[in-house]
Amino acid sequence: MSPLIPVVHNVSSVQRLVDVARLVYGFDIGLLVASKVYGAAAQSGIPEVMRLAFKSNKSFLVLPDIGDVLELLKPDVTLIVTFDYAGELIDPFNPPVYNGRVLVVFNGGEPDFSADEVRFGKPIYIKGVPRRIGVVAEASIILYSLLSRIR
Repeated sequence: MSPLIPVVHNVSSVQRLVDVARLVYGFDIGLLVASKVYGAAAQSGIPEVMRLAFKSNKSFLVLPDIGDVLELLKPDVTLIVTFDYAGELIDPFNPPVYNGRVLVVFNGGEPDFSADEVRFGKPIYIKGVPRRIGVVAEASIILYSLLSRIR
């Protein structure tokens, strides 16, 4: 299993879920986790991502909430990508190095994480980005920068 595990949380958009999956599998990350998937994403997005995962020889895991993800995967570090609660700004050109299994949780919805959700990990955001830019853009920058330190 890869030391970097992306999680898309709180997603109802089919397109957003599929775009995150394409990004994750395009970076050759073997596992994408989705939590709190509802609405159209639950009905149509999950089957589409499962199909994409199978064709890419990758894995896809769907769980009810972040707590379930942490309980099952037991990461060494959990990063919560949040604009509103960011405690640390990650420089994408000089990202920190984390040891062990790193879980990166992205918010797939429009409102940011709640204060209760942020407590599950270390709140971070992208240095130099003055507002929320959306889950696919955030995941692109953060995953690429973290992978550059791993590979």
